[in-house]
Amino acid sequence: MEQKEAYREKFEAKLDEWKAEIDKLKAKAKQKQLDAETDYKDELETIRNKREELTGKLHKLEEAGDDAWKELKSGIEKSSRELQESLDSAIKKFS
Repeated sequence: MEQKEAYREKFEAKLDEWKAEIDKLKAKAKQKQLDAETDYKDELETIRNKREELTGKLHKLEEAGDDAWKELKSGIEKSSRELQESLDSAIKKFS
């Protein structure tokens, strides 16, 4: 049970970190020209959606039994990688 809780806490901390990165991107978007803002908004929406998806999976983890959470782990890790890749791509593209 402790392992499950530690795992959940790890990803909650990462979600907070990603939220801060998303907020930084949002601030940068305001500084770009109007035509570039559309690209930012699309990227940010995609990133927010991926973050929300991961948040939902973490909520499922909280409700999962000791055996079931292990099954959720691969989906959480995949979503985590996809979110990080989207953030990295957006940061590179708009920095």
